[in-house]
Amino acid sequence: MVSFTQRTWRRRNLRDSKLGRDKKKLRERIGTPKFPVHPEGYDSQAPDAKKSQG
Repeated sequence: MVSFTQRTWRRRNLRDSKLGRDKKKLRERIGTPKFPVHPEGYDSQAPDAKKSQG
């Protein structure tokens, strides 16, 4: 029979790794926050405006 200490450490490691997986899935489900493509007051005709790709 395995010792109580070994069993405890094994269960602890399994629990910790499962918590990491759950947090990762939660982050994937939430995704990135919504933000505007161009900030307020952005002028695409300005000389220093970013060029569009396409």
